[in-house]
Amino acid sequence: LILAGAGSGKTRVLTTRIAWLIQTGQISPMGLMAVTFTNKAAKEMLTRLTAMLPINTRGMWAGTFHGLCNRLLRAHHREAGLPSTFQILDTADQLSSIKRLMKLMNVDDEKYAPKQVQGYINSCKEEGLRANKVDAYDGHSQKLREIYEEYDKQCNREGVADFAELLLRCYELLNRDERIRNHYQSRFQYILVDEFQDTNKLQYQWLKLLAGKENCLFAVGDDDQSIYGFRGARVGNMRDFETDFNVKNIVKLEENYRSHSNILDAANAIISHNKNRLGKNLWTSAGAGEPVRIYEAYNDNDEAQFIVDEVKMLQSEGTPLADMALLYRSNAQSRVLEHALFSANLPYRVYGGLRFFERAEVKHALAYMRLMANANDDTALLRVINFPARGIGARSLEQLQEGARQNDCSLWQAAVNKVGNGKTGSKGLEGFVALIREMTDQAYGITLAEVAELATTFSGLKAHYQNDKDGEDRIENLEELVTAAVAFTNQAFGNHNNVDGDTEQDLMTQFLTHASLEAGDHQATVGYDALQLMTVHAAKGLEFKAVFISGLEEGLCPHENSLSENNSLEEERRLMYVAVTRARQRLYLSHAQSR
Repeated sequence: LILAGAGSGKTRVLTTRIAWLIQTGQISPMGLMAVTFTNKAAKEMLTRLTAMLPINTRGMWAGTFHGLCNRLLRAHHREAGLPSTFQILDTADQLSSIKRLMKLMNVDDEKYAPKQVQGYINSCKEEGLRANKVDAYDGHSQKLREIYEEYDKQCNREGVADFAELLLRCYELLNRDERIRNHYQSRFQYILVDEFQDTNKLQYQWLKLLAGKENCLFAVGDDDQSIYGFRGARVGNMRDFETDFNVKNIVKLEENYRSHSNILDAANAIISHNKNRLGKNLWTSAGAGEPVRIYEAYNDNDEAQFIVDEVKMLQSEGTPLADMALLYRSNAQSRVLEHALFSANLPYRVYGGLRFFERAEVKHALAYMRLMANANDDTALLRVINFPARGIGARSLEQLQEGARQNDCSLWQAAVNKVGNGKTGSKGLEGFVALIREMTDQAYGITLAEVAELATTFSGLKAHYQNDKDGEDRIENLEELVTAAVAFTNQAFGNHNNVDGDTEQDLMTQFLTHASLEAGDHQATVGYDALQLMTVHAAKGLEFKAVFISGLEEGLCPHENSLSENNSLEEERRLMYVAVTRARQRLYLSHAQSR
């Protein structure tokens, strides 16, 4: 077990270990398996090995858990109960398959949101549980178990397997078929695993099966960087590894080749409060470097302005924007930061995500606002006429579009005509027309923020996302849209709220224009020098000369949920540890008195 701290060169350790095993003749490439968490990491490892070794490494198995399981299942599809041509369902295909099944089963998709069902099925599989092994304590959990069981049957009929199924099916095959298990245990005498702290329960069980009692399992990881608990990653696997394999001596890589010692001292101080760590302390010979800078802002706009000013200063000193990163705990935080960067004409890229006004839930809410301002906006209507779902199918929509074409009118007018004639045949369309009319009536004479609240709440968006697997982030973004409306009003009226209805209508039009412009094409393209914006989760594995970490307030970072959930505060510390160790030379920490 190699305990490799941030910036300690763990990828090099892994590739050098493989090269040494091959060069010293201890093993041929055929006897090696290397497991990574991304295809990119697997390719990088093979590229490095090819550069280091004069021999062919093609016989070696290197890839992700899913990729390696797929390879094994293809070779033994009959024994695994799969057709030779079985297809893999990606996340989107799996969701479509679940929706189709739920429709056939007449399951209420408001009570059982498809994404929630998808998360339930995948979580069960990652725990190694088939439907008949899952406990169900009430009607709701019994229905989820029933859907899981029927989903498995559907996948078997169609000859398809989702990502979680690849691992579970492979584990079950190795567990029950001694001949196949012995074959792979004999072949792979050395199994090397990267990012071991991110393994879930089933992945660890799969590794133990392959390794058996005789083979060498070489795991590299950092328990202090285990930040994917919400995906099923189990930090306890590292402690179990130590016990299960009777590890006498954990090799600790504590020298950091990335950051100055002031940054490392901050990281060590944060993580030292966690209990049950395997224990290590990062150090460097690079010197103390610049002090860590902490800024207490009056509010979030002041915080954003501080960051803009510091970025400009660093840029003037010669630091490329692309070598600076702005990190935040929650996606919703990016809205104020993006606005400040846009106003300062500083190019930026949102790494691994969408800009605030491009996010689907925000665009849905804006579409409702656009319909309140102008119901004849066909683009806005098409976006939300059946979102949240209200039973308006493709056929009904085609008829509506044909009616609008024949009468040379907007889709809204066609819908109103259809409802007025009593010929809709669709309760959903009648409900949608009534909803938009009610929202439009309520919107007159109220503040812009209240209009935004109508669009996020009265529309049913918030209620819809409460049942969504990724709903928490989406609801935070909807709440941030209301905050954006407050800020826009204050900016336009100097904090005076006594404006008349007509003025508020004008303000709503201005706000919608502002949202469209901010969602426009001003994000820098790939390869262009631009400041990098991202969540801390997205930053894992990256490094920058200068790093800004914003929103360091209780309830935001650490997240409010961590204060009530067991061990969540420890994961928040690990998240902060990851954030701090992204910085090479400069680290800025900021928080606001009000937000």
